[in-house]
Amino acid sequence: MKTRTEYDSMGPIEVPKEAWWGAQTERSRQNFKIGGEKMPPELLRALVLVKKMAAVANQRTGKLAAEKALAIQYAADLLLKGENWDEFPLVVWQTGSGTQSNMNANEVIAHLASQKDLTVHPNDDVNMSQSSNDVFPTALHIAGTFAIERTLLPAIHEMVSVLKELEEKNQHVIKIGRTHLQDATPVTFAQEVSGWRSSLEHNATMLANSLTELRQLAIGGTAVGTGLNASKAYERAFIEALNEETGIQFSGETNKFHALANRDAVVYVSGALKALAANCMKMANDIRWLASGPRSGLGEITLPANEPGSSIMPGKVNPTQCEALAMVAVQVMGNDTAIGIAASQGNFELNVYLPLIAFDLLQSIRLLTDALHSFSDKCLKGLVVNEDRMADLLEQSLMLVTALNTHIGYDKGAEIAKKAFNEGTTLKDSALSLGYVTEEEYENWVRPEKMIGENVDDYL
Repeated sequence: MKTRTEYDSMGPIEVPKEAWWGAQTERSRQNFKIGGEKMPPELLRALVLVKKMAAVANQRTGKLAAEKALAIQYAADLLLKGENWDEFPLVVWQTGSGTQSNMNANEVIAHLASQKDLTVHPNDDVNMSQSSNDVFPTALHIAGTFAIERTLLPAIHEMVSVLKELEEKNQHVIKIGRTHLQDATPVTFAQEVSGWRSSLEHNATMLANSLTELRQLAIGGTAVGTGLNASKAYERAFIEALNEETGIQFSGETNKFHALANRDAVVYVSGALKALAANCMKMANDIRWLASGPRSGLGEITLPANEPGSSIMPGKVNPTQCEALAMVAVQVMGNDTAIGIAASQGNFELNVYLPLIAFDLLQSIRLLTDALHSFSDKCLKGLVVNEDRMADLLEQSLMLVTALNTHIGYDKGAEIAKKAFNEGTTLKDSALSLGYVTEEEYENWVRPEKMIGENVDDYL
């Protein structure tokens, strides 16, 4: 491999000749051959955007010459449009502050910005008014905000729309409800679906609320939070430029010592992601239970047959989209645990688990986004309601006896249900044989359509 010699404060080092990065990136590449997890592209885009906004702010405050500022912005735009992320080869498992990835961005941008009669320095120019310690958490917050607002929330809203359509189509379908995996009183299938839909709507609200914290940025704090080598004017100019560029209202964190050392905003967001994961797990499990069978399970719904389910059992079809969503939920819950532990490890003026936190947060958002799209498209849109099966199970349920509580009392109702269960008879036969109701009374009182909400007070 052909190389060129690059220099940094530690001396010379050989770098691949065609690479855009420089000496500090190369040292990290050689010193941290750990795993294969690279810095997420969402974070790299945000990091490059930070460099662009810093150049704008430094120019507006008179600190950086216009020629260099424009060259840095031009280089950043090339990266953002071309997405040459192979020029960012560093793994997650590096310095905990993300310094080497910050320098990777500085070196690549300096390389692209330098021209025949213009030399742009990665530290003095691209990193002007900055430190890795405020740049990396700023990029993390920006990347998280973008990912949630632009990808995850739309995916949630898409699924909500699909579920609303499923509700509307099944208002008339009455089925047995279940608690503790046992028969309970009736519900409509639309009501059951509404629970899934409402949970996602709550999750969307939680995530939107959590962004209030994530939109507060560490920029301007520099090394330890004092803002050394940066000015308040620079911070204001940076935030103004960023808001103009993105259309999102970011703000500077008022206490930079907190902004550098604590990652509670990410913990808050990750908690909202875990809540979404928990609701997704619940919905996926409900759906695969309802689809169990097709002949030896509940069989109340049929899921799309997307692919063969077995390498040995012909004709078998499995609830694979449910399983994929459930696995994603488990991964997100695991990421949340890792984020919480990492966030607790800030020492004095800095948290040094930032690459891990960034990787796990952005992975959770990406996985949930993709899984929700897939589940909506490949499962919910093709879900078929088996109305006859629902009606059969409803008719057989012993919990319809609950409708008799206000007429004959709980104890007599329990006696009716137990007799029917033990003797294998219908609820009606049991009630009539005990003499607690007449046939006319039973027909008038035990009516599932009156037990699903409109007259719910009569049955509680």
